[in-house]
Order: sequence, then structure tokens, then C-alpha cells
Amino acid sequence: MVLLVLVVFVLGYLVIIFEQAIKINKSASALITCVICWTLVIVQSSDSALVLAGLSHHLSATSEIVFFLLGAMTIVELIDAHDGFQFIAEKIKTNNKTQLIWTISFVAFFLSAILDNLTTAIVMLSILNKLIADKKTKWLLLGLVIISSNAGGAWSPIGDVTTTMLWIGGQITPLNIVKETFFASLVCMLVPTIIINALIKGKIQLNEVVETNLNYSSNSFERNLIFFIGIICLLFVPFFKTVTHLPPYMGMFFSLGVMWILVELLHAKKGAIEKGHLSVNHALRKIDAPSILFFFGILMSIAALSFIGFLPQLASVLDRVAGNNNNIVAMGIGILSSVFDNVPLVAALQGMYSLQVYPTDHYFWELLAYSAGTGGSCLIIGSAAGVVIMGMEQIDFFWYLKKISWIALIGFLSGAAVFIIENEFL
Repeated sequence: MVLLVLVVFVLGYLVIIFEQAIKINKSASALITCVICWTLVIVQSSDSALVLAGLSHHLSATSEIVFFLLGAMTIVELIDAHDGFQFIAEKIKTNNKTQLIWTISFVAFFLSAILDNLTTAIVMLSILNKLIADKKTKWLLLGLVIISSNAGGAWSPIGDVTTTMLWIGGQITPLNIVKETFFASLVCMLVPTIIINALIKGKIQLNEVVETNLNYSSNSFERNLIFFIGIICLLFVPFFKTVTHLPPYMGMFFSLGVMWILVELLHAKKGAIEKGHLSVNHALRKIDAPSILFFFGILMSIAALSFIGFLPQLASVLDRVAGNNNNIVAMGIGILSSVFDNVPLVAALQGMYSLQVYPTDHYFWELLAYSAGTGGSCLIIGSAAGVVIMGMEQIDFFWYLKKISWIALIGFLSGAAVFIIENEFL
């Protein structure tokens, strides 16, 4: 049974990896893989009740992540519908090359910690399209955005899906992951910024006018109110979890409810047509539902491998090969995440190593959070931020490999070195 389920999972994962080549959406592949894996498990089991109990257990854990993402994406869509991110565009614009580059890098780094790296990449791409006139310069800056967004998401419990998974799974706690990985992530961003600042010669040519989004036109009070309240609501989630000990999705749903009421009150006097795309109903239609279904499918597929005992066996083999070296295992996952999606890789390690082996806030989980979050920058297909910018801007894979990958790798290794020195020697 184990071999058959593993074969189905590997085949499904290969279809996901080559999504662009075979023109099949990875969400569909993940869902089919999930269902076939669990079907094989229950068909070949002598105790169907035990399998159903295991399925319910894993469904509960996976649903927490899905609901969390649903709430977070809706809040971000509400901010965007009200043109809230235009506030950032206005603050970034400057004729000073060095100031512009460092501002873009820091904004992407800290914004990603609040919004998540995927959303930040989309927001920064929109802003740079308005700001930068020269294509080559814009592509270099977008490479920096990918690196900075991934680095910023790694140290925040809500900044990257994998870090959120570790938080919800009980492997890390919000305050500790910030304390332990912030400086490593910061170095991962700082080193590439220095390099790219040196590579871009002369004065950056800016567009003369920074246009506002066409989907909303109103006074700056409403725009800024939605932006700042939305950010506060997102930051409230880790605080809510710490105080109440309820799952993070409960705090996210509370924040979504607050935003929902705020938007309804703000536009109460407007007609249905006038406030149509500003409503929560419209935001729910705009969220990236295929990505949510992909996370569900791939996580439940890996849950099947965990249920049949394959992942614990793989953990023991990995330990023997790596010589029980936590650094090699965690950093290896970081490098692999530039080729494979970091979500299933982290989910696999969560199934391989229990909290009895590595308890909450253990060194291994913290280095894993850093590595999985930042290692994907080494290839443009290695992170959600890279994939979305590649698709929307049509950046060539080999251009990124030649111009950005070596910079991202230096940043990743520099941050990992800081983390290891900080924890093992200081």
C-alpha cells in the first residue's frame, strides 16, 4: 500500500511541477492526487473507521490553514479595492537612485511580513509599473522585490504560507520566530540590495506621473482609513492567538468581520452599483480560490503519506544521511524549495518530525522557517512571489537565472550563516 500511494503522490507532484508545460492547473492536479491517495488508503485498509478518523484529524488541521488564507486574502482584496496601496506608491517615488532602491527593498521586506510575500509581490509589481520607465532596470528591481518579499515573509507568522503552517501546527510561536529569524532574514535582504544597488548604474528613469488605480476614486481619508485599519486587523491576529489560545483562523475571521462592518458603514449611503466592487461580496469573488484549493489538495495528499507511516520512516533515513545535522536538513529544504514548492516540503517535514522529537520553538523549526521562506528566491519558479511576477511581467526564466539567482543564493547563505552563528556561538 505504501509504495502505491507514494507512486500516485510522486506522479501527481510531477504534474504539478510541470504545470506550465502540460497546461493543467496545479490545483486540479493536487485535488485529484489527494482523493486518489486517500482512496487507495481506505480501500487497502482492514479498518475503514480508523482511516476515516485519520482523515478527519488531518482535515481539521488543513482546514485551519485554508480558513486563515481565506480571511487574509479577503482583507487584502478590500484594501486593494479601495486603492489603499496607492499610499505606498506615493511614499516610494524619488529621483535618488540609492534611496529608491533601498526604499523598495525595505517596503517589500516589511510589507510582506504583514500581507504575505505573494500579495506583496503583486502590490510592488503594480507600483513599479507606475514608477519605472526602463524595462531592464524594472526587472532588476523586481528581482529584488522577490528576494525581499520572501525574506520578509520568513520571519513573520503571517508572512509566508510555510511559516503560517508551522505556527498553526504548533512548531513555532509568533514572538519567538520574530526574535530568532528577524536578523537572518534582514541580512538575506540587505546583501542582495547592496549588490543590486551597485549593479544599477546611473540615474533611474521614472515615469512622470504616478497614476492612481482605475478601480476606485474617492477622497484620501477613506483610502487611508481602509489601508491602516486593514493592516491593524492583520497585525491583530497573532496577538489574538497569544491571548486567547484560539486557532489563528478565529482571529483572522474576527478581523474580517471588523473590516466587513467598516466597509458597510463607510458606503452605507451609496447605491448597490456604486459600491459594488468595494463590497466584501466582490472581494470574496476576487480572491485566489485556485491557490486555496491547491494548498488543500497538496496538504491532504501529504497527510495520506503521514497516515500510512511513510514520512516518519523517511525522517529516520534523512537523519542517517545527514548525520543528525539539523543545519543540513533545514538548509537543504531551502535549496530544494527553489525547484519544488515549499508548501509540500514543509508539510512533509511536519509529518516526518513530531513535536516530541523537535518541540515547539526548537532551533530546527526556526531554521526551517527561514530556509523554506528564503531559499525559493534562488529560482524564479521557487516561490509564489517569483511565479506571479514571472507570469504577470513575462520575465524569462533564464534571464532570472543569469541575473538574479546568484544574488539570491548569496543572500540566502549569508542569512543562514547569521542564524547559525547567532544560535550556536552567541
